[in-house]
Amino acid sequence: MSRDEFALPAFTGAEEMPGLGGPDSTPQAAENISLRSQVMELIDDVLSDPDPAGEWARVQLRKLLASYPDNPERAFLEHLIGTRKHGTGQQSLPGGAGRAPAGRLVIHGTQDPGMTKRIESVLGSRLLLTAFQPIHELTEGRVAGVEALTRFVSSDGADADIWFREADAVGLGLELEIAALQCAVAAGRMVPSHLFVAFNLTPATLIETRVQDLLQNSGLAMDKIVIELRGQATDKQWDWIIRWVKPLRRMGLRVAVDGSGSGFTPAERILSLQPDIIKLDRTFIDGILEGPDPDEPAVVGLAREVGAVLAAEGIETQTELAAVIDAGLTAGQGYLMGRPSVHPLDWSSWVIQPNAGVTVET
Repeated sequence: MSRDEFALPAFTGAEEMPGLGGPDSTPQAAENISLRSQVMELIDDVLSDPDPAGEWARVQLRKLLASYPDNPERAFLEHLIGTRKHGTGQQSLPGGAGRAPAGRLVIHGTQDPGMTKRIESVLGSRLLLTAFQPIHELTEGRVAGVEALTRFVSSDGADADIWFREADAVGLGLELEIAALQCAVAAGRMVPSHLFVAFNLTPATLIETRVQDLLQNSGLAMDKIVIELRGQATDKQWDWIIRWVKPLRRMGLRVAVDGSGSGFTPAERILSLQPDIIKLDRTFIDGILEGPDPDEPAVVGLAREVGAVLAAEGIETQTELAAVIDAGLTAGQGYLMGRPSVHPLDWSSWVIQPNAGVTVET
């Protein structure tokens, strides 16, 4: 699955954002606890920043909060829009002109200053939220874990993949990925403790010392962490990954790779890493739905050889669910079984109602 299914809705300023604390959202108020708490944390970061260069941002935000006393989400989003329009160059960072958060590198002088400024604004203001999507044990029908997906507080509605591609293009991909992981780890502490949490990381990011420290000091039990490797790796990076995850895997950490789709992991690398989980996307599902095939898909035999669990992504219908179970997959996720959500009450409901949406047609 991509880093996210979607971003927050585009906002024009002419209407209230649905479900974000507006006057008509009272029935959803309890479900918005996580979103509001994350937004309030971002607001506190801006207002508590002592840097004199960020005074204009603090003044602007205070005025907007006074204008929308019952809707801090709208106030903050309008603040972000104003931040992106304010000045040029490094002044777009609410945390101060040119000052990156501790431990983060900001690269200047790229070929697209506007794009760089946009990504730096995200990094400087922590304009990130985390949604989780449930992952089910298919035969049992219960939720076994969740996958962390990134959402951006965005006025243009751009999805997460676009943000990450833009960040890569201007040399800030690593920094944005680490910032997203920090948010996901913090949110992961609110997930029911018996569920595992899967974090998406590119190979280049996984071998960073900062990422290793973050995972080891996450506050999550190591046997409840799954690292989903996304994207391509050089031979050297792959060797580093194998060496680095080895001691953590002894402590319970699990590793997942893509076994289908454009970013699939080659068989020889699967054999060398011996991942715990091989994830199969819509390409695999569409293939098995085309009709009976006397030959078992190669990835199924490969998973059996390395002892990996086969997990399906993007299950949307009961027919697809039945097909992946018949193909030997034992885990899966998709809109049929649960959409991504930022709300802790949703995360709890997946556990309370373990069989919702996963009844196999007979």
